[in-house]
Amino acid sequence: MTQQNQRAELHATIWDIANDLRGAIGGWDFKAYVLSSLFYRFISENTAAYFDRLLKASGVNKNYADMSDDEAEIARQQAIDEKGFFILPSQLFCNVVRSLDTNNEATYKDLNERISTIFHEIEKSALGSPSEDDLKGLFTDFVVDSPQLGNTVLVRNKLLAKVFIRVAEMDLGEVDFDNNQIDAFGDTYEFLMKMYASEGGKSGGEQFTPQEVSEVLARLAIHNNKNIKSVYDPACGSGSLLLKFAKLVPDRNAIKYFGQELVPTNYNLSRINMFLHNINFDKFDIQCGNTLTDPRHRHEEPFDAIVSNPPYSQSWEGDANPLLINDDRYAPAGILAPKTKSDLAFTMHMLKSLSESGTAAIVEFPGVLYRGGAEKKIRQYLVKNNYVDTVIQLPANLFFGVSIATCIIVLRKSARPDNNILFIDASKLFVKDGNKNRLSPDNQDAIVNAYAERKEVQHFTRLVTCQSVADNDYNLSVSSYVEQEDTREVINIDEVNAQLETICKEGAALRTEINNLIATL
Repeated sequence: MTQQNQRAELHATIWDIANDLRGAIGGWDFKAYVLSSLFYRFISENTAAYFDRLLKASGVNKNYADMSDDEAEIARQQAIDEKGFFILPSQLFCNVVRSLDTNNEATYKDLNERISTIFHEIEKSALGSPSEDDLKGLFTDFVVDSPQLGNTVLVRNKLLAKVFIRVAEMDLGEVDFDNNQIDAFGDTYEFLMKMYASEGGKSGGEQFTPQEVSEVLARLAIHNNKNIKSVYDPACGSGSLLLKFAKLVPDRNAIKYFGQELVPTNYNLSRINMFLHNINFDKFDIQCGNTLTDPRHRHEEPFDAIVSNPPYSQSWEGDANPLLINDDRYAPAGILAPKTKSDLAFTMHMLKSLSESGTAAIVEFPGVLYRGGAEKKIRQYLVKNNYVDTVIQLPANLFFGVSIATCIIVLRKSARPDNNILFIDASKLFVKDGNKNRLSPDNQDAIVNAYAERKEVQHFTRLVTCQSVADNDYNLSVSSYVEQEDTREVINIDEVNAQLETICKEGAALRTEINNLIATL
């Protein structure tokens, strides 16, 4: 069986498990229980592997999971310093699951209390250490007493026991934590997020960027961008864009990952996602808050690369907050993005956060390319200062819950050899995947190669001077510059006329024959 088939089989099994676990809770809401359990299993196995390696090096023929808590306490501080947290042997996922039997009430009657205590102790282990903020509140969404799980404590505990047992049954193969070969955990997490987003419709799709789009954004930001030391996403959701970036750079451990997320649940998911992909606590800094009014990483600017899919046409304070017009992120344009459309506020924030030699690749709502008013004035600022490097029209129906055709804007501050903006029409580059469209590897390559080569190709790419864009009222819509191919059938009028003349002659001859026949009768 090929690796791809093995992965497909694993995904099918995982989704069957996830579906089997759900009761009254919808898929998107229930994801916290499955994903948090997967995370709990990951950090438990990661911790056990870490200590097993140390025990073996010391000549101790014993596994960490079999040690007593008293024996393990001696290594608490070392684990916190290196891993950012500490888990006692009795608190390991495998040992908790081993004691559970859904047919035996006695084994799960106090599971809610046990889980709460363990999760609290894991977070508490990081108090006062550099990893404290990275661990704080990670299990907040795993609500053991939610009435949605059941009407009684026993009913809820039985479901939680079932979740743990089924997550333990997931065959993730051999995982080499030491060499960062943990595709199984990270891939499983990403698959579940995709499936929950697909089923969750708008509520899920708003918070999930398809991996194919994430890859294109990362490749655009990495191309010809030397010595990247930091990457940033000011609307990071579950952190998938940052992690896709980590997979594509030559040395992911040489980079620090920064992100901010408004929704607490997504903020927790993004931190969990970092741990699941073995990005250590000292390599990422994910913050919770409103980026537009309360940015948490100003002291870390500028960033060498920015990849982001910010919310589309979301309301924000705008000119209702008199302080914002003097904010150094928005002031250069001389105007704030509309209160009902924060898209270009995010864009201006990212421009300010970008290093002089860096690249920002941003998914945008198409309206920002052509709408008038304040948005036109912001585009005018971007174009006049030659910050817009490339505009890419994407196919429609790529995102869950969003059928519109989005676009990508690539921003750069460093001077280019010309004042041209590259327009790429990738609207026809997709393959069907069920009821959605998807960017195939060939589609992704075509987009990135066109960006890299920066050449004109009829009906696909065009280089346009900033002055020409200004003359076109600062309209950045790709369709305004890249001529659509006319796929209608070409009709030869002369041939059609000749055929009509022949038909008319044949008709006249036929009428003559009919008239002669009638006269004879």
